[in-house]
Amino acid sequence: MKKIGLFMSVLGLVIVCSASVFAADVKFTGSFYAAGMYQDNTFTDEDAASNASTSFYYQRLRVQMDFIATPYLKLITRFDAMERIWGGTRSAASLTASPDSYGTRAENENIAFDWAYIWYASKVGIWSVGIQEDGAWGTVFADNAKPEGKIHWMFVKMPFIVGLQIVKKVEKDTNMVYGYTGAEDQDIDKYQGYFIYNFKGGQAGVLGVFQLCQSGSSPYFGDRGSGFLYVVEPYAKVKVGPVSIEAEVDYVWGKIFDSETAGINDVKVSNLEAYISALADFGMFYVGGTAAFMDGDKQSTADKAEGGVLDGGRDWNPCLMMFNWDRNYWAGPIVGNSHSLTPWLGTNNMKAPMSNAYFFQVKAGVRPVADLDIMASVSYADAVRTPTLNYLVMNFGLPNVDMGNNKEYGWEVDVTATYKITNNLSYMLGGGYWFVGDFYKGGAGYKQDVDDNFIILNKLTLTF
Repeated sequence: MKKIGLFMSVLGLVIVCSASVFAADVKFTGSFYAAGMYQDNTFTDEDAASNASTSFYYQRLRVQMDFIATPYLKLITRFDAMERIWGGTRSAASLTASPDSYGTRAENENIAFDWAYIWYASKVGIWSVGIQEDGAWGTVFADNAKPEGKIHWMFVKMPFIVGLQIVKKVEKDTNMVYGYTGAEDQDIDKYQGYFIYNFKGGQAGVLGVFQLCQSGSSPYFGDRGSGFLYVVEPYAKVKVGPVSIEAEVDYVWGKIFDSETAGINDVKVSNLEAYISALADFGMFYVGGTAAFMDGDKQSTADKAEGGVLDGGRDWNPCLMMFNWDRNYWAGPIVGNSHSLTPWLGTNNMKAPMSNAYFFQVKAGVRPVADLDIMASVSYADAVRTPTLNYLVMNFGLPNVDMGNNKEYGWEVDVTATYKITNNLSYMLGGGYWFVGDFYKGGAGYKQDVDDNFIILNKLTLTF
């Protein structure tokens, strides 16, 4: 009897001490998708043994968990799990996080937490402290959403919103646990502030960024060392009747210093990109168009970088194949010939996101019934710059011949149909055909036959 009494006393003490925890609410949201992809060829020379088609199924589970202590205080977490190709070989262990995750690709194939931060609405503003989303701003154009360690303060007084952020992108100080020796403040830090104005029928804002790189290895220019960058990103969204218009301009400038290596110059950065998109929605029918510009680099100016810092963003996927990050993540990069691999023209033009490009798209859609959306688009892209002869000779060992002025990425025609099975479950079936341009095929002295390509996708998506 004494033992039972002692057990009940201890249990009661545990319940009393844990009362604040039990009082918290937990809210779950998230998504799951399972998809299938068939790609006709892998963009290598049509006669190469490696130029095979590829087809597979893949999936991802994403869960966000909010632990709500009060309406003004909560802990927000998010993880991705089972991000895998069905029956595919597991990825090798790595110490490098995926571009859009705080975990490695191998961790995401099992489970990787991306978010864990405190959200607190105080009398002087909203505070978010911890690892949370960064890299998404304004329109979806140029968004590269990625978890980063961040302190974020936001003040809302409608119609105005202002905010300040401190972001830790890279941390390198002497720390034997993480293998850093002789390192002192070799970090990459970002400081940013923004202003948003909401008005009837629209919104406008501007983001300002200062990024300081002291890592001895620039994230954009390899061993060129430390440096600093300034970024300004204004945007606007407006709706007039059935027409929605959005636009964004991004400009970065600054300097990447040399690493005291003979023959390596400082690099002045000046990179511009712009985007505008319009959609007229008439209920059953809609039409729209998009134009975008991302500058490329001039190899003739070794002390300047006109391209390679900004890009169209992983979150902006205007086509099913061309510059599509999801396709790139699951099926790998588009190869082409060596002059389409040139990193100084942008972030590797055969990959996503888009860089070094003029891009134009028109699209139209129809909703024959409320739950079915059929959309078709035609897109065209051209490179802003092609590599100079000297760069190709020095870096790729190509023969001293004229590469020609092959700037065309090509044309792509896409058709998708999305059916809403229930409020939370939808199915998409799509196909795209890419008339591959000469940029991937090379010039007069270095050609290969790169076939046109097509893709077929189907995707089942559950949201909750």
